[in-house]
Amino acid sequence: MNFKNINSPNFSKETRKSGDIKFLIIHYTGMQSKIESIKRLTCLKHKVSCHYLIDRNGKTIRLVDDHKVAWHAGKSKWKNLVNLNFNSIGIELVNKGHQHGYQKYTGVQINSLIRLCIFLKKKFRINSSNILGHSDISPLRKQDPGEKFPWKRLSKKRIGIWHNSSKILKFKKLEIKSMKKLFFKNLFKIGYRYFNQKKKSKTDVLLIKAFQRHFLEGKITGKIDKKTYKISHFLANR
Repeated sequence: MNFKNINSPNFSKETRKSGDIKFLIIHYTGMQSKIESIKRLTCLKHKVSCHYLIDRNGKTIRLVDDHKVAWHAGKSKWKNLVNLNFNSIGIELVNKGHQHGYQKYTGVQINSLIRLCIFLKKKFRINSSNILGHSDISPLRKQDPGEKFPWKRLSKKRIGIWHNSSKILKFKKLEIKSMKKLFFKNLFKIGYRYFNQKKKSKTDVLLIKAFQRHFLEGKITGKIDKKTYKISHFLANR
């Protein structure tokens, strides 16, 4: 693929091997404009970057070479990995985000993202289940790419994972108490972290919202209802 290059100085100097790259992490910029986003991603003072940025017209810009470690994931966990910068490629989508007027992603923007993900997935042999949102790996502090991101559409191209609503309806009924306990067990199996399966925490609601934002975007309540549980069960046992 051909990209416009705008080089960011914000990356670690070591070069990683192709086999080290196992994840694609999708973000939104959360800023007022493309210009402001690029300024921040290329400013030494801010110490943040990504590998690729896709604007709302579908134009893709490369800021950091694939084999360099960009600073996009920050404090993060997924399964047995901590701080995913070293093992991932970060993709930013220009979008004002929740703080500045969260927008629907444009069709051409998502089409460009699909092409880029297919290209990178093939290049680095990345598993579909390792294509995640920033809020999946940092659920206590991030919301991006948010509930307007079309995960279901991308899953049809084998980008990320999704659930089969016709199958989740077949699960047996469970008591609410058992459902809550099993929900977090399912989350752990899927890959989510930042919670204790045996002990409740005030931050658990952020975990639930992160899960719903990805897989149940029309109902972000922070509460474990039957549909939320059923989706988690399906994904943990897919």
